[in-house]
Amino acid sequence: MGDFGRDLADNFKDPTTTYNLTSSEIIMSLPTSQTSIEITEPGAPEVLQAADRPVPQLAEKEVLIQVAAAGINRPDVFQRMGFYPPPPGVTDIPGLEVSGTVLAIGNGVTSWSVGDKVCALLAGGGYAEYAIAEEALCLPAPNSLPLAHAAALPETCFTVWHNLFERAELKAGEWLLVHGGASGIGTTAIQMASAMGVNVIATAGSAEKCAVCEDLGATKAINYNQQDFVTACQEITGSGVNVVLDMVGGDYVQKNFAACAPRARIVNIAFLRGSKTEVDLMPLMLKQLVLTGSTLRAQPLENKARIAAGVKDQVWPLIASGQFKPIIHSRFPLAEASKGHALMETNQHIGKIILEN
Repeated sequence: MGDFGRDLADNFKDPTTTYNLTSSEIIMSLPTSQTSIEITEPGAPEVLQAADRPVPQLAEKEVLIQVAAAGINRPDVFQRMGFYPPPPGVTDIPGLEVSGTVLAIGNGVTSWSVGDKVCALLAGGGYAEYAIAEEALCLPAPNSLPLAHAAALPETCFTVWHNLFERAELKAGEWLLVHGGASGIGTTAIQMASAMGVNVIATAGSAEKCAVCEDLGATKAINYNQQDFVTACQEITGSGVNVVLDMVGGDYVQKNFAACAPRARIVNIAFLRGSKTEVDLMPLMLKQLVLTGSTLRAQPLENKARIAAGVKDQVWPLIASGQFKPIIHSRFPLAEASKGHALMETNQHIGKIILEN
């Protein structure tokens, strides 16, 4: 990071300071290059290497963020392995969420000013010193959290809010089954749903992870290495769960049908055990189940802007009240992104892994 960037960020820490630089002057003063993390070729974590890249240029409705931290997410791992390429026109630098300070704004931006602390959902480019975000996909960094920790919010909050409360129409009093309960998505889903009056059952792979899930609000956490989650769900609820949030896929697809109550909704957001499996669809008909799914990155901007508005309106108050916070497992310097990816691939982490500048 250049000295100007550091000095500017330091000045912004004092909200009483008067700034004389215009947005265009700030753009002219920014360095022309930055340190970012490249995927040199598809492969293991070691293919993530630091490189000099140009500072991205602003469009009319975009903001330039000096990145405090970037969240590591499973899609970043898939992109690194060559399985999840960025959409057309999007940078090949990985990173779908950041937090930081607004350094410059496009001519059409009306919601943000230079110096604002934000977190943002990106289409890519988060593993860098500077990142571009759409105005509509930025949210105010919560005052109750360290700025770096806010980088752990956008991807998981957008995903959980959209899939559980918009797509599956989850309601207070219903039973929710969350697979991968100790993951970033899982810890977010447990807290968010519990705070909204939902009864949560989570699956996880160790006693430690199960204990964390219950501490976060799950009524019951099931160690899938020791207990059949289908039997447990039926015993706990009496008739099955109403909604399933599944990132596992594979043989879990059939098991989810069996764990569900009549007219339940199943949402798939990933397929860690594979997207191809042999399934008997008869339970889908007999129970009148709904099987759906989504991915966030490729959705149109207007869809993501609507999700952002819902998150700000419904989820941000939960953070302010202390009912929800991101669970940070580990923090790595940006240059050690490969170590963060290696940790994620062990599946030993609980919550989120972030990269800090």
